[in-house]
Amino acid sequence: MNTKVLLAGFIAFLCLTSCNTKKEEKVEEDKYIVTNPVVMDTSFTKEYVSQIRSVRNIELRAQEKGYLQNIYVDEGQYVTAGQLLFKIMPKIYEAELLKAQSEVQAAQIELQNAKMLADKNIVSKSEQAMAQAKLAQAQAEVSLAKLHLSFTEIRAPFAGTIDRIPKKLGSLIDEGELLTSLSDNSKMYAYFNVSESEYLDYQNNVKGRGNSTVNLLLANNQLLKYKGKVEVIESEFDNETGNIAFRASFPNTDKLLKNGQTGKVMMLVPVVNALIIPQKATYEVQDKKYVFVVDKNNVVKTREITITGEVPDLYVVKSGLDANDKIVLEGVQKVKDDDKIKFDYQKPQDVLSHLKLKAE
Repeated sequence: MNTKVLLAGFIAFLCLTSCNTKKEEKVEEDKYIVTNPVVMDTSFTKEYVSQIRSVRNIELRAQEKGYLQNIYVDEGQYVTAGQLLFKIMPKIYEAELLKAQSEVQAAQIELQNAKMLADKNIVSKSEQAMAQAKLAQAQAEVSLAKLHLSFTEIRAPFAGTIDRIPKKLGSLIDEGELLTSLSDNSKMYAYFNVSESEYLDYQNNVKGRGNSTVNLLLANNQLLKYKGKVEVIESEFDNETGNIAFRASFPNTDKLLKNGQTGKVMMLVPVVNALIIPQKATYEVQDKKYVFVVDKNNVVKTREITITGEVPDLYVVKSGLDANDKIVLEGVQKVKDDDKIKFDYQKPQDVLSHLKLKAE
């Protein structure tokens, strides 16, 4: 009997000890780390989706109608200024030139006869003038015929790279028909849109905005090794989007960039008195970011925030918080809205010294 009593007491002791241990663990689990946003001067890199264009890109079109007699280049080939690219069958234009030249010869003979007769007062001086005008008209026809004949040879107006050639040898080409495109890729332009507020900040903060040097992030998430420079801002805003276009130029020594590519212009944006919070103090729902704010009764409330920029491990907050708010730093994934919590407070400066990217 005494043995049973001792055994029951031992079991009860174990249960009590276990319960107390679990209770202590629960208390420990429910204790969170809380901090404040910090106000400081900083800068962050902002990405702008951009369209990449050649410094010069033109369409080469036929100026005369005829059969495509020769193609002297291939697609993707680099050509020099003045190089012969295409030739349209010139026979009809050569014949027109010969006809015009013969008419010049006839007009010259007619003028000589009129001059001789006018000198002898057989015909009036007006007859000589008419013959002179007829010769000038014939000479103009020769110049026009030569011009039409020259249009049968299509040459490169500048050095560049040939694009696709849709027509093949023997194709009947109409006047104005596209033969190919020519791109000068020695330097490239990246066009990107900036909001009105960002434009005003950029223009009004000449000293504080830093230099105009930018980077280009390519489609494979690799940075172009050459830096670019913001050169031009367009003259008016788009009424539909409220944006204005900036243009940055990039050297293209390696010929890596092509007309029509996409990328992201990365511009360094300085911010004075920025409100900074750790990234791991936030969580995201449907592309919106939130934090847990601790009120004066130690109750957590969900707060939506707007992010204006991002630096490693940190967010620059545009709206939703102020410097006096206490936010949950550790345990964001565990706490729930309207929970009353216990917490340890950490100074923002101490938090910044050892950060982790992911929320715990």
